[in-house]
Amino acid sequence: SPAMAASRFTAPTAAEAELLLLQKQALVEEEAAKAKRELLTHFLQEKLSREEQSSKWGLHKVRTAWRSAQRKAKDQELRQDIEILSQTFTRVIDCKDGVIEALVRELEEAEEQQNQALRSHLHLTDQLLHLQRCRLGYLERGFNAQVDALKAEFEAERCGISGGEGEW
Repeated sequence: SPAMAASRFTAPTAAEAELLLLQKQALVEEEAAKAKRELLTHFLQEKLSREEQSSKWGLHKVRTAWRSAQRKAKDQELRQDIEILSQTFTRVIDCKDGVIEALVRELEEAEEQQNQALRSHLHLTDQLLHLQRCRLGYLERGFNAQVDALKAEFEAERCGISGGEGEW
């Protein structure tokens, strides 16, 4: 039974070959699974990296948009503040212009009153001067009349003394 022996000898070899084939297939499948896992891991890492970049870019966009919105709001707020301040400044200037105009009118009225008072004072001074001149004229005439009367009296007495020298 060399044929049997050969058959026995080949039979285990066939089983071994089949086992070897199964082991090879398992090894190939395991390597394929490992390669597939590595490929999947690499793909997922790439996807995670892209997602992180996308997230960073999105966050940058959001921050930029938020800052832009804040700038626009601040710009609008500052423009409103400037408009309010401009209107307030215009009202204050108008008020001050009104006060200045009133003061100018009052100053002009005061100058006119001063000029009128000066004219009145000069007129009264002229009248007083005229009255004093008239009074001086009357006093001078009275004085001259008294001097003339005294001269006449003195002359009369002198004549009376010279004519009646013996009476003394």
